[in-house]
Amino acid sequence: MLKLKVPATTANLGPGFDTLGMALELYNTLEVTKIEEGLEIIIEGYGADELPIDEKNLVYQAMNKVFKKTCYYPSGLRLRLSNQVPLARGLGSSATAIVAGMVAANKLTGEKLSTEELLNLATRLEGHPDNVAPALLGGIVVSTLQDKGRVMYEKIAVPELKVVVCIPDYQVSTTEAREVLPKKVDFADAIFNVSHTALLITGLLNQDYDLVGRALEDRLHQPYRQKLLPGFNKLVNKVDKNALGVVLSGSGPTVIALTLDKEEQIGEEMVSIFTEEGIEANYLVTSPTNQGIITY
Repeated sequence: MLKLKVPATTANLGPGFDTLGMALELYNTLEVTKIEEGLEIIIEGYGADELPIDEKNLVYQAMNKVFKKTCYYPSGLRLRLSNQVPLARGLGSSATAIVAGMVAANKLTGEKLSTEELLNLATRLEGHPDNVAPALLGGIVVSTLQDKGRVMYEKIAVPELKVVVCIPDYQVSTTEAREVLPKKVDFADAIFNVSHTALLITGLLNQDYDLVGRALEDRLHQPYRQKLLPGFNKLVNKVDKNALGVVLSGSGPTVIALTLDKEEQIGEEMVSIFTEEGIEANYLVTSPTNQGIITY
């Protein structure tokens, strides 16, 4: 039996739209067992009652991409998924499925594909690298997709931060969150995000947390997506006083706060603001992790 543990991820980190992603100590696990024939899929945790348990399952689809590329076709597989990462909440649940499936399949083939080949293949299936890259590699990853389908990336070691993850009880699909974005943006807003992304990376590298906090502002996606997230402005204005900063996790609706302390107080404040908006929410406290997917 093959067992894998893959981290949740949070993308964008404010200004780094479609560019920055960070692995979190929150995991989905996958167990793969060879059987005589057929496909069996067992799902526990998030998605147990809604994810497909046939060949349409994203984990299996990801595995099949590797099988086809390497001309390896197992006679039968049993997949057991244990999901701690909620679906459609902006925490990279699809990236965990893709990365877990591809790495598992690559192990079964005798690791015929390199890490870079897996990253490129995962990005093609996901559509963008900002979640699959940190899920595969760990840490904070700066990435972009080049013209020939290759991912150019650089990994940054994560600082000693706490991440308060506040998860409201509703879903926002990535498609829906992209539809609210403008086709064109103001030149000044583009410059603002380029400069703040550069400053954020500098702050993270130097562990300059004051700079990190000041660099988390965004003008390219959060102002437009806040219409899908009641209470987001309240969260930013209130929680910012105790945290380094508050940003959408990916396309939302999950909101994360980066902090050095007061994490429980921050989490309770975030939940209370959602409650004021008539939305149930819960929070958890986690940390960034330098470790990507683990096989054992």
